[in-house]
Amino acid sequence: MSVVEQRYRAVLAVLAGATVTEVAASLGVSRQTVSGWKSRYAASGLAGLADRSRRPASCPYQASAEVEAAVCELRRQHPRWGPRRIAHVLERSGAVTPVPSRMTVYRILVRHGLAEPGVRRRKRSEYKRWQRDRAMQLWQMDIVGGVMLVNPVTGELSEAKIVTGVDDHSRYCVIASVVERATGRAVCAAFARALQAFGVPEEVLTDNGKQFTDRFGHGGEVLFDRICRENGVAHRLTQPASPTTMGKVERFHQTLRRELLDDCGAFESIEAAQAALDRWVEEYNSVRPHQALDMQSPGDRFTPVPEEERDVLGLRVPGVLALVPQQRASPAAPDPAEATSAPVPLPEAVQVDEGGPVEFERVVPASGNLQVAGKQFWLGPARSGLTVTFWADTSVIHLLIAGTRIKSVRSHLSVADLGQLAARGGRAAGPPPLPAGDGAAFEVDRVVNNSGLVGLGGHQVLAAKILGGRAVSIRIDDETLSFFDPSSRKLLRVRPNPLTSEEVSRLRGLRPAGPPPRPGVEPVRVQRRVSAVGTVMVCRQVVSLRRPYAGQTVTVHVSDTTISVELDGQVRVIRRTTDIPVRHVKANKPYKVSDVV
Repeated sequence: MSVVEQRYRAVLAVLAGATVTEVAASLGVSRQTVSGWKSRYAASGLAGLADRSRRPASCPYQASAEVEAAVCELRRQHPRWGPRRIAHVLERSGAVTPVPSRMTVYRILVRHGLAEPGVRRRKRSEYKRWQRDRAMQLWQMDIVGGVMLVNPVTGELSEAKIVTGVDDHSRYCVIASVVERATGRAVCAAFARALQAFGVPEEVLTDNGKQFTDRFGHGGEVLFDRICRENGVAHRLTQPASPTTMGKVERFHQTLRRELLDDCGAFESIEAAQAALDRWVEEYNSVRPHQALDMQSPGDRFTPVPEEERDVLGLRVPGVLALVPQQRASPAAPDPAEATSAPVPLPEAVQVDEGGPVEFERVVPASGNLQVAGKQFWLGPARSGLTVTFWADTSVIHLLIAGTRIKSVRSHLSVADLGQLAARGGRAAGPPPLPAGDGAAFEVDRVVNNSGLVGLGGHQVLAAKILGGRAVSIRIDDETLSFFDPSSRKLLRVRPNPLTSEEVSRLRGLRPAGPPPRPGVEPVRVQRRVSAVGTVMVCRQVVSLRRPYAGQTVTVHVSDTTISVELDGQVRVIRRTTDIPVRHVKANKPYKVSDVV
């Protein structure tokens, strides 16, 4: 039974003598509804019982026909533009008044069939957004495909790659270079051109591709690592299977595909593809509004390094310098003839002398704890993904990030260890990266508290818990704090410098620095607990001390030729029979009574 027929029967029942209340109760509606049907039937007959539109007679807030026409015209000209961008362009151009809101534009597009009504998506909150405070602090680099090339003679299709890079703060595209194959040399050439065009950033973030790192190979240094090291760029690596870490460059790839690659078709040459890419990048950087930047263009927030400072930096690009022109008018317009020129010979391998210092690179894991030849180096989770350069010999190990020394420790490496590290991607090291002692540094004297901390300028700086209660001197350089013994100037620890120049100038007892402290060369002092049979193990050499000393902790001094043990106020000297370096300084856990009885 139709709705009209049901209403008609209700009206006939009322006209036949039934009460409105009885008819309404039988149909499950209100008395007012039945009375309304009766009135509509009396006025318009059977047609009056049909459903009526509830649309208001007028809508004073509806967008005008001129606004709707302007919105539809922009959408037809730019099918990829969304409501927010259309509203922004209308506001910036001043073409219509009043300017429609984003939701008004969306409703206009849906009403005219220019957009499909979508389901509202909930915001994802499991990812934490981050952004650098200013331009040139961090670049994100990656490689993307999708550029199709067609051979005009044979008609065969092939795919080229694009080396991309965006500035983290401004989303400015600093690298957009089409390459036939994304080899390490092609990637490095594109990176070097960007360095010459804009200057050197503080950091660069990449994934774990072989063009960028040998993290999951032999752990050596690739050409990209060397360019970063030579120019003082901190190279950060993402954790495996973590694409959201490089979300900005990945989002750039999505925009690139939607607005250029999906509709451009195949190109006849790399030159044609590069020209089309250059035009799109120019619009992206300087014209296209970016939603993440409050509808500013990336060029409004990007500031490169001034040219005079770029000259002072002295750009060094080993191995690919011949591929990089001296001046580039556009960062995304490399000369294809140069990019595909004959390979430039790699630098010759340098022979590492036996026992000489070695340099090698390692990537800080997520835990912040690096391990090299059986020893751990704590750098903290904040440095996760950074590439650390080690300068090591048999006496001292220096750790550097982007050319800045952050830590120096006594070496546990033997000549054999250095040889193995050199064979696994190491290289002959230059002079040790110690302070030059040119008078620019300062020194102060402090006492380390029982927690291993020292108060400097309102900062609690960790020296080392083992130095608790000890008076030390501190050399303050631009980047590091060197803790050393005031009498012998023996280097004890090196920590990052958290102080500003103003805080340094206000330190109590500040004085000009003397010669830089050096790692000590005296015997290493270690502790060992005597076993149940009266022996201790030092550098894999068993030293017998007799059973009466079982369970006691003794102090051992280890030099290159002797092992000296302090017993009952006397020193017992034993000749060393191994060349294994000291790897453990502290004694093992105490023995149980049952172990020594």
